[in-house]
Amino acid sequence: MTLTLIVPDMPDDSDREAVLAPLRAHNVAHAGDACSRPVAILLADVRGARVGGLWGRCSYGWLFVEYLAVPEAYRGADHGTALMARAEQIARAQGCVGIWLDTFSFQARGFYEKLGFTLYGQIDDFPPGHQRFFLQKRLA
Repeated sequence: MTLTLIVPDMPDDSDREAVLAPLRAHNVAHAGDACSRPVAILLADVRGARVGGLWGRCSYGWLFVEYLAVPEAYRGADHGTALMARAEQIARAQGCVGIWLDTFSFQARGFYEKLGFTLYGQIDDFPPGHQRFFLQKRLA
């Protein structure tokens, strides 16, 4: 059977699904259902406007923190710590064995390490002149 390479100018959700469907089937066959579920913990200002928070996903027994954002004006008031503590509660309630995330050298590596995360990988020059760090925290 012959296949052709296609590079869409503007990839869309159907293109993503074309890649994910066979990958998902392979993963389920070898590791079981990922039981993937999104996690969102939002920060709201006094008017109730959502101004930041945490976005992640529980999958294969781990919580991946994809995004964590506290606006500059609200930093230093332990909002990031509160977000991560709540994420850890959710991970434990979901039966996760750990939490993992990545951060850049100009972001929050030290913050995560203070919360008990340890470095397990790094990519230099991503972006050029900086590093991307991968951290994990196993839950007891």
